[in-house]
Amino acid sequence: MKPSTNDQIKGTVHEAKGTVKEKLGRVMHKPGLEAEGQDEKLTGKVQQKLGQIKKVFEK
Repeated sequence: MKPSTNDQIKGTVHEAKGTVKEKLGRVMHKPGLEAEGQDEKLTGKVQQKLGQIKKVFEK
């Protein structure tokens, strides 16, 4: 698998995990967990974009 595809997949996984943590933090009234979820979600988005940029340069 190409590194760009790998980054995009990992980014999607991080974004999904972040969304779950964020919503769980809201439901359980735990701001720390909610913030952790937001951070992980942002990390996932950045990793996805990195994969897209790598894909452009692979061509």
